[in-house]
Amino acid sequence: MNLSSEAKEKLLKKIKDSGVKLITLQFVDIFGTAKGFTIPTEHLEEALSGLGFDGSSIEGFVRIYESDMLAIPDLTTFRVLPWRPQEKKEGRIICDLYRPEGRPFEGDPRYILKKTLEEAEASGFVYNVGPELEFFLFKVDEAHQLKPAPHDMGSYFDLSPLDISLDIRREATFALQEMGLDVERGHHEVAPGQHEIDFKFTDALTTADNVITYKSILKAVASDHDLLATFMPKPIAGING
Repeated sequence: MNLSSEAKEKLLKKIKDSGVKLITLQFVDIFGTAKGFTIPTEHLEEALSGLGFDGSSIEGFVRIYESDMLAIPDLTTFRVLPWRPQEKKEGRIICDLYRPEGRPFEGDPRYILKKTLEEAEASGFVYNVGPELEFFLFKVDEAHQLKPAPHDMGSYFDLSPLDISLDIRREATFALQEMGLDVERGHHEVAPGQHEIDFKFTDALTTADNVITYKSILKAVASDHDLLATFMPKPIAGING
């Protein structure tokens, strides 16, 4: 996103004043898997011109002889991570990906979506998206390896005691709100261990960023409860997906 010098300075000051000590610069590969690296906040300003990484090591990106790539932070996506320790806070900023010569990287999913939205806008359309993200919670063993067993035996709209995941959805809801998502409702879904937390529609780019944020939060909260959250469409044969 092109920002004026004044807007950049305001955002940098906001980040500095937030007390954040570390910032994860994040992007996604072509499969939607979150990738990233972490920098101390005092190096953020110099990172605005782009931080290099090996694109050939990201599945589906580029070949080895064209591996140099830049991640450029979009400061408007800065958020404080509510599930990380609050004494020395951590933040997240989503990046756009560029070639070394300054061209947007054609395989960056965020760039592809931006380009598509520009085409839609040129035709007079506004593209809003409201996803319905469902997830399963599974138990893990002592080594934190997945057990093929749902966390609960609840079903559609069940409450406690059949739904023993109320606290997990509660924590996730608060974290989602702190990250800027407008949560509308959460509930147990049809299958054992299956859940849903809905958030309000918005423009497609913001929603795409929110989906990655949502998945990161649910996986982090689940891990804190010694569980694994998965967004696989049908992880168990014979039950609702």
